[in-house]
Amino acid sequence: MSRGNMSHIQALFKPLDSIPLMFTTVQKMTLVRYILLPLNNADSVVLIRIFLNAEVIMKRRHTSNDFNPVDYIELRRKTAIHEAGHAAAIHFGNKQKQLPPVFFRIVINDYSCGSDDNCITKIDGGRLIHTLPSSIENAICNFSSVQKYAYQQAFEADIINLLVGSLAEANYIAQRDNEIINPRLVPLNALYNYGGSSDLEIVNEYLQCFIANEIEQEEKITELFSAAFDFINEWSHWYAIIALADYILENDKNIIDYEEAVTVL
Repeated sequence: MSRGNMSHIQALFKPLDSIPLMFTTVQKMTLVRYILLPLNNADSVVLIRIFLNAEVIMKRRHTSNDFNPVDYIELRRKTAIHEAGHAAAIHFGNKQKQLPPVFFRIVINDYSCGSDDNCITKIDGGRLIHTLPSSIENAICNFSSVQKYAYQQAFEADIINLLVGSLAEANYIAQRDNEIINPRLVPLNALYNYGGSSDLEIVNEYLQCFIANEIEQEEKITELFSAAFDFINEWSHWYAIIALADYILENDKNIIDYEEAVTVL
């Protein structure tokens, strides 16, 4: 789907309530929903932006060991790497898949505070699919094959981006302790130990929405978990994650805007 195709085909406009929501971005405190509008050419779509007052977040929650005063400095480091992992996956992963840029900002709260549903840091935005449909069959029933493929790509990208935060934190700890990390030693459920409980809840919601069969759900999450591992194992990606984490720690900011984060990456 190229920009050229979009500019030369006129959209068939429909009531907004009848159009499935596709992509979401955040930029300067404002959320943007992208809506898929079918075109005269059944194999093309156009993305229309509408601005909304809403919030999409990726959270890092405390684990039981996080409140040990001795671990305060280490908690800051793990948190920075966790959020840098999300940011790198959103930026590089979506770009590699030729998906639209998704704006976000990194928000870091007081590390000594357990407020906000046990969340100390989060990414505002960052997800391509903001509102999961109540029925995926109804949502895509009028989509062309190209539109369905784009929706599938967004679904998979969001899950990978959610998983990379905790995996980045796990990878950092493994390197710190001179240990090996792989999907067998650090399975999906182990991500709860790396601040991933909120992210895994959202991943489960995605799977329940998009795939009805439990066996197929397991197959898909295994595939995407492996892809998330591949992402952090790519040297250039890991270098970017560490660079952004260092930037977060050195500047001691509460908010890192999208443009600032991408410049560091």
